[in-house]
Amino acid sequence: MMLVGIGRKSRQGGPSHGGGRHRSRATGIVGRIAAVAIAAASSMPADAAVFGTDDRVTVPPRYAATSDKIGLFFSNQSRTVCTAFCVSDNIIATAAHCLTQVGGKPARLADFMFARGYDRLREFARIEGHATGSAAQHVMNGDFRHRVRPPIDAANDWALVRLNRAACPAKGIPVTPMSTGEIITEAKAGRVFQLSYHRDWTQWKLAYSKPCPAARDFKTVGWMSIAPDFLNADQMVLHQCDTGGASSGSPMLLERPSGISVIGINVGTYVQSKIMTDKGQVTLREKAETVANTAVNASVFAAAVEAMKSASILPTGQPLRDLQERLTAHNLYQSRVDGTYGPLLKAAIEDYERQSRLPVTGLATAELLKRLNQQAGGLGQVSPSSAPQTEAPAKR
Repeated sequence: MMLVGIGRKSRQGGPSHGGGRHRSRATGIVGRIAAVAIAAASSMPADAAVFGTDDRVTVPPRYAATSDKIGLFFSNQSRTVCTAFCVSDNIIATAAHCLTQVGGKPARLADFMFARGYDRLREFARIEGHATGSAAQHVMNGDFRHRVRPPIDAANDWALVRLNRAACPAKGIPVTPMSTGEIITEAKAGRVFQLSYHRDWTQWKLAYSKPCPAARDFKTVGWMSIAPDFLNADQMVLHQCDTGGASSGSPMLLERPSGISVIGINVGTYVQSKIMTDKGQVTLREKAETVANTAVNASVFAAAVEAMKSASILPTGQPLRDLQERLTAHNLYQSRVDGTYGPLLKAAIEDYERQSRLPVTGLATAELLKRLNQQAGGLGQVSPSSAPQTEAPAKR
């Protein structure tokens, strides 16, 4: 299968989807080449990952309340579309690669919109901070590097996004952290299913993928062959719910008598094909075989959901300059003190959180600044900094 970037991200004509592959290198005369097609949106047709009979149907009425907490997450400018779901009244979860353009380039966060119940409600919201250039402060995601060759970092392919208003029903869909073994057991009992948008199935109408199996070993390939293709493979859930383009970011759901909860985020499709080599050169490549779809286990991001709910994000300007100076004093931030949030500040925050044995969020919060101020003497005075200033510090 062609290497076309990460995600089944589709080009416009409505909201958008995509298709992409990660590949491994085979050694020896006979080997296998692996790939993950991550299901978002692109101008190229996105193959559906259907296992046997297509089990996608119209969402049953009993799931109406859950359906109302799911929508499309898209950018007309970067021409991508994914599924996303509410985890609180103003926070959604999706796949991290959905925040990139086709091919993996960063997309402008201010351009994204969330349309809850796109096929029925069309309740729109933007990312918090979209109008002030601070949208990045309101996005939390795994350490996703868009790797296209194994070991694939699909287990980091999750993101949480704070919206600019309470666009979701109160509390969102509960998130239940479980081991992958427990999820496999629940799937065997017929309690694991998926709700998602798919480009190839009644375009832009939410579909119900009936209860499906989750496993480690499959008919054509076992876990010992699969696991080396992924970073943190134990944090992945391999399942065979039927999917199509734009299903990246959709919730893997567990139904129990106590209710429905999220146990994972669907991010892609795992495929393998046999190859033959001669003196290191591929001489024969068989047609790729779809093994399973891939999802990030909710245990990876469940704590981040709670942290995001309670976080008080600092505004741009002086509060962020204070935070930058404090982290500079700890020799963690070594860039401009300009009152803006970017990758270097995020990395410095994460380093501080690790050193302090705090949950690693990368969020620039009032709680973090308060802690740093207390460490500096409790009076909020900023220690002398050698970091270059782009603006004169405000008088205190």
